[in-house]
Amino acid sequence: MFAALYGEFAPHAWHDPESEHDAYQLFLQRSLAMGWLDDRAGAAQEAASERRTIVAPGLWAMNDAGWSHPLAAPASKLISWFQVEASEVASDRPLPVQPFLRCAQDTTERIGVVQLDAVQVLLPVQGVDASTRPAYAVVPSMQTPEWFGECDPRSRASVRIRIDSGRTPSVPAIASQLTRHLSRLEQDVFVGAADDQIPLDSFPTPPFDDRFWDGPPTHGIVLSGELAEWSCDAIGWLAETVADSAAHLGIQSSLLFTVTRT
Repeated sequence: MFAALYGEFAPHAWHDPESEHDAYQLFLQRSLAMGWLDDRAGAAQEAASERRTIVAPGLWAMNDAGWSHPLAAPASKLISWFQVEASEVASDRPLPVQPFLRCAQDTTERIGVVQLDAVQVLLPVQGVDASTRPAYAVVPSMQTPEWFGECDPRSRASVRIRIDSGRTPSVPAIASQLTRHLSRLEQDVFVGAADDQIPLDSFPTPPFDDRFWDGPPTHGIVLSGELAEWSCDAIGWLAETVADSAAHLGIQSSLLFTVTRT
C-alpha cells in the first residue's frame, strides 16, 4: 500500500528538519507501538539465536516514507507519503487501510499542524480474495460503520472520490455495478453517486513511477457525496469498502483511490 497526504502543513517551531526522527522512523515506531507492524522477517533472525520465538503477524511490513518525494508534481501540496507491504488479509478482515492512514496522519502530526486537503491510497485489491469472505463479512468493513454513528452531524464533509485502474479500463467497465453495490450497503459513512461532470485530471497526480502499478491513471470514475467526517478514519473505512466491493466485481489489480474535500 502507498499513501500520500496533501494540503497545508506548518511544522512545529521546535522541530529540527535535520532530525534523525524522520518520516520513516516515526512511522515505524508508531506502527510497532500500536501492534500494526509485521516484523516476522526480522524476528526470524532473532529466533535463530533463541532471543524471541512468539511473534505477532501485524498488518504491514515497513518499506519507505518521506516528507517529500522527487516524483511529486510541484504544485501538488504533498505533505508526506508512506509505503508498506500489506500482510496477507484474513478472510473476515478488510485491507488495513484505516489503521494505515491513521498511522500516516499520526506520524505527520507528530512534527507539525496539518490541514488536509486530499488523501491518496494505492489499494492492492489483488490481495483480496472475495471467494473466501464468510457470510457475516462479505464486505468486512461493514462490521464497523457504527464507529461513525456518534459523529456530530455538522462534521459531514462534501468530498470527491476518484477510483482509477490505470491503463486497464477495468473500473469504467464495472462503474455502474460498483456504484450500485456501494449504494445498497446499509451505511451512511459515505452517501453519494457517480459524477460525470468532474474531470479525472482535477485530482492530484500520484507521486510514484507508473511502473509501480499499472499507471498512469487514465481509466477511472468519480463519485461525489458526503463523508461522515473529514478524517483519515472515514477515508480509510471507505477505501476498505471500495476495495472489497471491487474485488467482488472481479477486479484483481491495484486501484488508485483519491479523496479530495470540496
